[in-house]
Amino acid sequence: MTAQDLAEAAAQPETPNVEGAYPRLSQAQLDTLEPYGERRPIRAGEVLYTEGDPSESFYVILAGRVAMVEGYGTDAQQVVRVHGPGRFLGELGLLTGQVSFLTWIAADPGELLVVPADRFRDHLARNPTLGDEILQAYLVRRMLVLGEGGGFRIIGSRYSADTHRLREFAARNRLPHRFVDVESDPRAESLLQQLGIRPAETPVVVWRDRVLRNPRPEDLAELTGIRPSRGEVEVCDLAVVGAGPSGLAASVYGASEGLSTVLLDHVATGGQAATTSRIENYLGFPAGISGGELAERAVVQAEKFGVRMAVPADAMTLEVGRDGHHRLGLGGDDSLMARAVVLACGAHYRRLPVPRLEEFEDTCVLYAATLVEAQLCAGDPVVVVGGGNSAGQASLFLADHAGAVRLVVREPVLQDMSRYLADRILRDSRIELHLHTEVRELVGERGVLEAVVVEDNRTGERRTLPARELAVFIGASPCTGWLGDAVALDSGGYVLTGPAAAAREEPGGEAPLPLETSVRGVFAAGDVRSGSVKRVASAVGEGAMAVRMVHERLASV
Repeated sequence: MTAQDLAEAAAQPETPNVEGAYPRLSQAQLDTLEPYGERRPIRAGEVLYTEGDPSESFYVILAGRVAMVEGYGTDAQQVVRVHGPGRFLGELGLLTGQVSFLTWIAADPGELLVVPADRFRDHLARNPTLGDEILQAYLVRRMLVLGEGGGFRIIGSRYSADTHRLREFAARNRLPHRFVDVESDPRAESLLQQLGIRPAETPVVVWRDRVLRNPRPEDLAELTGIRPSRGEVEVCDLAVVGAGPSGLAASVYGASEGLSTVLLDHVATGGQAATTSRIENYLGFPAGISGGELAERAVVQAEKFGVRMAVPADAMTLEVGRDGHHRLGLGGDDSLMARAVVLACGAHYRRLPVPRLEEFEDTCVLYAATLVEAQLCAGDPVVVVGGGNSAGQASLFLADHAGAVRLVVREPVLQDMSRYLADRILRDSRIELHLHTEVRELVGERGVLEAVVVEDNRTGERRTLPARELAVFIGASPCTGWLGDAVALDSGGYVLTGPAAAAREEPGGEAPLPLETSVRGVFAAGDVRSGSVKRVASAVGEGAMAVRMVHERLASV
């Protein structure tokens, strides 16, 4: 930044404490932190955190002012926040290992309290009250940056399958970014010309001086610091496959109770719960909590107890060992050996059985309702299909952003939706409800959806509903195809456990524990388990229960 830029930043008023994102620490809190760090002077223009780089220390401003800068070092560089004495700096990555998504620069000379990241995390573990305040502030900061479009840029076509995969990965992992659509954004052409890239060569990811051409999600994970490097073969006490609520719970309880724990997921932490804009009936959160925030809190807990997370990482095979170890094949030459395995790979939303779905699925069909989907639907007519809580929450959330929302439900009443949610749907004038109705046709050309044809399943009458996007929440199918015949499954593909698994075995063998599969040392929890209750709270409970049974099984080996 130039001297003039710094002077202008120093002259700006201090940013208000927006939604608790920028609290000021009390002198008592500073006194507890100071033994863990040291004071040091800073000069105007000194860069404290750089976007795209990991954060090494926790800073508290003692004197002077610090500016938060977006697009540092680029033509789009701008000061977005200014902070003064008593405020602490940094972002969520300081707790999770991700890189910084903004640059923080001293606007004028001053003094900081500097606490190394490892000592900072150790102090928070000993001071939960301060830890809660800082974590809450970091979570709100992440949500603000997500909503403002900070971070990296994804440049591509909204109708490109490759672009869709990158946007989905970024959204599911709650990575701050901005999408630049070559189909409609006037800035796209000039950006591509500056980079020397033709529209046909998109998508590209741009972050300051880094350009990734048509990257894989794995490349994006490495860029943002969410995938730690792993060796070819690794041995651990507990491997958890799936990072939804049950998998996160199993990881947290396993690691906190002394088991070396590795958590794998092929897309992101949080599972289906993280795709929900708001969970209003989860115990302990009377105002509700977004699925993304719940996932972020669980990830911080997992990091705190030493869980090793690999995202994205595909579990491809499960080989049952006779020496007390089980082998997970992860694709290529990577594998993981574990003394116990918890299958928490969950379920995915079913595809709508309608002609031409494949033509639109990578561009106009949605299976989540997050900020990214909201941006995609802005001003558009949207059709939501489903009669459960996920469809209801998605309808209410998208109604704040879409031009029109039509909810299509095949049942005659909202019988599968929580009462409080059904009441809100019925009272909301922005949502047009179509009961006892099913989707029959999709209308559009070249991957661009234009309308949905629906049929009244009582009268047979058909109607055409305008739709640029189709959001589908019609139940789920278990993610068990990769297991083959390694463990016993029920007729629907869900994993059998306890007495049901024992019924598939030869008589005379040792009975499985309640959440244990037909293979000793392999457990199942959450939506993937046959007979489970499909609720976030029960999934968390099963993850915790599975770890108790892991201890029992390992003690008997």
